Amino acid sequence: MNWYLTVMRSAFDFSGRARRTEYWMFTLFNLIFSILANVIDAVIGLGILSVIYSLVVFIPGLAVSVRRLHDINKSGWNILLALIPLVGAIILLVFFVKEGDKGRNTYGPDPKSPENAGAENPDILDQFS
Repeated sequence: MNWYLTVMRSAFDFSGRARRTEYWMFTLFNLIFSILANVIDAVIGLGILSVIYSLVVFIPGLAVSVRRLHDINKSGWNILLALIPLVGAIILLVFFVKEGDKGRNTYGPDPKSPENAGAENPDILDQFS
């Protein structure tokens, strides 16, 4: 849950790099919350909660996707590959699953390196104290 909250806090930060864990944990919790919103909408019968939730997480989801692309030294503009039916989604999936560059790249320092440990998710350090 900390990863999800970290992404939501850095909603408008399109710079830097995002680890696979950050991206996929955000995606997992986003899926869970979307399903819950749809279930609540079905029970209530309005259908507005899922729309509001989708609008709220659109920019943070876009930002973490761009930062994930930066982690493999790809431009954030590669997110536009999603506009290519089927093939674009497959290419992006491969990019998002790929391990990030070791060491510093064009978009910043390696978030997995020991000197940056916890920098992308400061709350995680509290668990080990």
